[in-house]
Amino acid sequence: MAEARAAAERDGVAGGARRGPCWVSLMVRDPAAAREFYGALFGWEYEEGPRRLGPYARALLDGRPVAGLGQLPAGTGLPVAWTTYFGTEDVNELAATVHACGGTVGVGPLDSPGAGRLALVTDTGGAAFGLWQPTAHAGFAVTGVPGAHSWSELLTRDTASVAPFYRAALGFGTRQEGPGQVTFTLDGRPVAAALGVGRARARERGAGWLACFEVADVAASCAAAVRLGGQVVEEPATGLRGPTATMADPEGAVFALVRTDVARA
Repeated sequence: MAEARAAAERDGVAGGARRGPCWVSLMVRDPAAAREFYGALFGWEYEEGPRRLGPYARALLDGRPVAGLGQLPAGTGLPVAWTTYFGTEDVNELAATVHACGGTVGVGPLDSPGAGRLALVTDTGGAAFGLWQPTAHAGFAVTGVPGAHSWSELLTRDTASVAPFYRAALGFGTRQEGPGQVTFTLDGRPVAAALGVGRARARERGAGWLACFEVADVAASCAAAVRLGGQVVEEPATGLRGPTATMADPEGAVFALVRTDVARA
């Protein structure tokens, strides 16, 4: 866990733009219910955040920002989902690069007053993610501890077809870990991963970035999520980074529980 915190500091969490995953944000129909679910599951408290896209709150772990929860704008047809944001010094330039590399810019770039500037984009495989240029809000204040973001993983039909996009658009290095498994790197350090899930599963659930949250005990947290109204999407198992389980919250937003310190031990 100390390694995760040190990596976060190197990526610029304390100030400036963090080039890797810098924030995760959930958009839901019922923010109050979502706050209750995640607050009970992860021990989060909340403070009001910028309202550029509607009601929005920052989730706090021991007083430090770890995620965002907002209300879906009415009539947009957008899905209930967690979005992983990647940091940049210039969101306008990066959004243009995403477009030039074959991605799509769906929202923005636009200002989030008193916080930063953002854009919502999709990669060449249809997975949505965000771009974040910080001003007052740099992103995660802590990662890799129970209740905080630990990792983001791209679930896509075929990693070979999207890896070139992330190399060209976000400047990631890629490291093949096994069939259909790729680690994204910055300066040689792992910052995210991609998993090829095949045609059928990608069509069923859609391509997307999976936000993974650190917990002390995956099985216990999985059971707690179910008691709170969530559902098990994939039962607890051992993954590349340790024990993991994929869950859906009461509105259907998919996320993962992980215990990465086991993998590092």
